[in-house]
Amino acid sequence: MFRVIGLYLFSLLFFLAGVGHFIMDGFFVEAMPEWVPFRLFIVYASGIVEIALAILLIYKPTRSRAGIWTTLFLLLIFPVNVYMAFFPAQYDIPVYALWLRLPLQFVLIWWVLKVTKP
Repeated sequence: MFRVIGLYLFSLLFFLAGVGHFIMDGFFVEAMPEWVPFRLFIVYASGIVEIALAILLIYKPTRSRAGIWTTLFLLLIFPVNVYMAFFPAQYDIPVYALWLRLPLQFVLIWWVLKVTKP
């Protein structure tokens, strides 16, 4: 029961994060270093990926693979969180919150693997 609730909660949060890429696209563009090309495209593409993964996590036949892909995605975006932690002056976010996001990423990885394992 808790596993199912955790799955749906994670999927909802991931879906909302994906939608956030379209609502707060400027914030996500600024989260990346300036030397990264096509930043707006990357923001929108990653939003689409997050929404798609959230949906695939709900669908039982794709759940296990979606859990693995979500883990890989979370690892792929981890450098952006590191960048934000090292350059906090650019953001209207408390420095401690930027540093707390780093271990939180691994909590999210554990969470998605826990709720999607066969």
